[in-house]
Amino acid sequence: MNSQQTSSHHNQSSTLHAWPQPWDYNPSAWRQRVPLCLLAMVAFFIASYMGLYQWRLIDSAWDPIFDDQTAKVLDSNVSERMRRWFLVPDAIFGAVAYLGDAIFGLAGSTRRWQYRPWMVIIFGIDVIPLGIVSVILVILQGTVVGSWCFLCLVTALISLILIYMAYDEVWSCLLYLHRVWKETHDKRVMWKTFWGIRTPEADSVAESFITLAN
Repeated sequence: MNSQQTSSHHNQSSTLHAWPQPWDYNPSAWRQRVPLCLLAMVAFFIASYMGLYQWRLIDSAWDPIFDDQTAKVLDSNVSERMRRWFLVPDAIFGAVAYLGDAIFGLAGSTRRWQYRPWMVIIFGIDVIPLGIVSVILVILQGTVVGSWCFLCLVTALISLILIYMAYDEVWSCLLYLHRVWKETHDKRVMWKTFWGIRTPEADSVAESFITLAN
């Protein structure tokens, strides 16, 4: 019994770095996720700094290019309207989202696209749709307010980079879930797979979905 458990554990460990379709690399590998998390933390600190200004915990907002335009954007009617929507300054809302990117980016194994699909999907929702919204809001602030915010532009650029870095893992996870549904048409199997509860049917799909790393 113990030897069987040891063998099973060894087989599972040896395939943690498998490449899911359609890639020739593992998008859940640490070398893929750690740089994303570090970049998200940079954006978190920048957004937190702007949020501190909006809360008036610091007196000014640094901007090496547009002078006082950053302060005008952060104090604008657009930002005030978003504060009423979010109940906190929009920069703080963004900081929380970036922190979520980093936390969910670090959670789970290097095969979490299979073992924790729910986590990858939440990670994708935090990074991709919210990142796109962040970029749109920054553009609207610049065009509607008539001022540009250097730090906002930096965080918008980081959001675009994060989207580029995250989409491959999310895509593999969605393809895997789609393949499980296509092969089984069983809601119970699909639900268990989504929550990371392994089933023989889902494991069989996963075996045909991966290429073992050399």
